[in-house]
Amino acid sequence: MEWKAVRFEASDGVGLITLNRPHRSNAWTGRMGFEYRVAMQEAERDDRVGVIVLTGAGRHFCVGADNQALDRFTETGEYDTGIRDPLPEPGDPSHPAYGTLFGFPLAVAKPVIAAVNGAAAGIGFVVACFADIRFGAAGAKWTPAASKLGLPAEHAVSWILPRLIGYGRAAEWLFSSRAVRSEEALAMGLLHAVHPPEEVLEGALTYARRLVDEAAPSSLSTTKRQVSFDLFRSLFESAEEATKLIEDMVGSDDYRQGVKALMEKRPPGFADRYRRP
Repeated sequence: MEWKAVRFEASDGVGLITLNRPHRSNAWTGRMGFEYRVAMQEAERDDRVGVIVLTGAGRHFCVGADNQALDRFTETGEYDTGIRDPLPEPGDPSHPAYGTLFGFPLAVAKPVIAAVNGAAAGIGFVVACFADIRFGAAGAKWTPAASKLGLPAEHAVSWILPRLIGYGRAAEWLFSSRAVRSEEALAMGLLHAVHPPEEVLEGALTYARRLVDEAAPSSLSTTKRQVSFDLFRSLFESAEEATKLIEDMVGSDDYRQGVKALMEKRPPGFADRYRRP
């Protein structure tokens, strides 16, 4: 496939997906949506990748749907994703988030980190919210935008945002669509950290590489599954599965490697797993 709106590369155990329409502030199009899913699928299937990082090229992360698409919706009175080809479906088919238009990263077995290097509005805001962890650029603006356009809370952001920052904060933000700076978003609990704009990607990559090196691959994928599945199930179901997983994983090579490193008081070096040809 010829990449036109997204870039994908893998190194040091990290798959980097870059929204790549900087001349349009990475405004979302059908083509970008298609390539985003292709890149996520490739990162999930790539044995060189343990953690996925998502960012934007240029000054912004994603300012929402391209204005040309918004004008077309006004003229026709119909919503059109612009996607014509069958969409790839990354993730575990048994996961409740599988097949959703923007919630599917929850069904992907690897952690997804958003390095939000600039403005995140509309669809860009939704995409960032459905990552597992978010890093933000100092001073960057975040807004759901929808209420100021006469639209509903888009693409299940009304489901994920209250789970990230609490019902009251989420309701206020979705009602008002006000622009929130990264610093306030950090105080809300939406962000893991805030960095200067020129350092936010490296901050996210440094964190991702540390995960790759210090956390067992099996633990990363299993814990991602537990955390995301637990959004949909009871305490009893979660506890029951955790007990079974402990019994299964205590005999694994990853467990032996981790215990050996702990006893020898050295880093476990799990990153070597991703460097094999």
